[in-house]
Amino acid sequence: MKKVTILALHLGYGGIENAIVTLANLLCKKYDVEILSVYRLYNEPVFELDEKVKVNYISNIKPNKKEMKYYLKKKNFNMFFKGLALSAKTGYVKYIKTAGCLRKLDTDVIISTRTIHNYLVSKFAPKNIKKIGWEHNHHNNNKKYINALVKSCKGLDYLVPVSKELEEFYHEYLGDKVINISNCIDKVPTKLSKLESKNLIAVGRLSKEKGFDDMLKLFKKVSTKYPDWKLNIIGDGMEKNSLLDLSKELKLGDKVIFHGYQNKDYINNMLSDSSIYLMTSHTECLPLVLIEAMSYGIPCLSYTSAQGANEIIDDNVNGYLIENRNEDEMIERISILIENEKQRKKLGKKAKVKSKEYSGEVVLEKWSKLINKRK
Repeated sequence: MKKVTILALHLGYGGIENAIVTLANLLCKKYDVEILSVYRLYNEPVFELDEKVKVNYISNIKPNKKEMKYYLKKKNFNMFFKGLALSAKTGYVKYIKTAGCLRKLDTDVIISTRTIHNYLVSKFAPKNIKKIGWEHNHHNNNKKYINALVKSCKGLDYLVPVSKELEEFYHEYLGDKVINISNCIDKVPTKLSKLESKNLIAVGRLSKEKGFDDMLKLFKKVSTKYPDWKLNIIGDGMEKNSLLDLSKELKLGDKVIFHGYQNKDYINNMLSDSSIYLMTSHTECLPLVLIEAMSYGIPCLSYTSAQGANEIIDDNVNGYLIENRNEDEMIERISILIENEKQRKKLGKKAKVKSKEYSGEVVLEKWSKLINKRK
């Protein structure tokens, strides 16, 4: 049995971490799977991991990057300088100690999940190992990011972007070593949403790029027309307090419910009781949460600025895509779905069909083909 090692920064909260655990759970059906995690943020991985998957931590140190940024922002130089020693240790672990572990790695395939890891794997992992970079982020035409990623892949055998758009983009730089494999949903739900509840739902990190501030502003207008409908936002993040303040400022009251971070079971229960999924992100690579919502037969709406949504949603077939972040059009499309249950169910039925393209079976076959491919 071949051994596959996935190199992770940590196994805490995050979209990449969720994808890592989902892939590990999938691959362990056919391979001996190990996750090599640079940092150990919690005693156990946040996302549920198959017992067959081994986890090895390079260090128990928790990085303090966010705290250091906060101290600088608040000009708390006393705490900032106190944190420098820990920052130095985390840097040592991230680069020097990780490189040492890679030198001694005993595996057949290693999957790197960050640009910095691509560099380390290229330089320090044994030559006989198949080296795969796994790209989850959209470049947003950032030349610095693009150049860094391309350069980091020179010593890799393959780069696996999660969207077709990124495959086409990086093919211009790296040729046939770029192979698109989408993320997948970890479980196919047996219970679909009836699409009868007066609930809209959005799931994601509460950060600026997710555009939750725009969501609250447009929902204010929606709720004026349809006061019985509620917006459920599941997630946590740096923008939480400002979003709570904005919700109060807009006088949304209990029409918007902030659920905070919740586990998969909680989210799935909420999806099964929702009728419309809403996305207002400024950027997304391949938003798995859209696929998860579709698997419950929920029609999804998204701005086209969330690039990966354009691959998942077929406009006016299983949901709606709104160009140029046009708030009026978004409100109009939401209104159509609120007023027309027949249309909700028509799009929802097609959404369920679309989600099957991202099933574990389909994605496992693609990864197996790459893992078993001769170098």
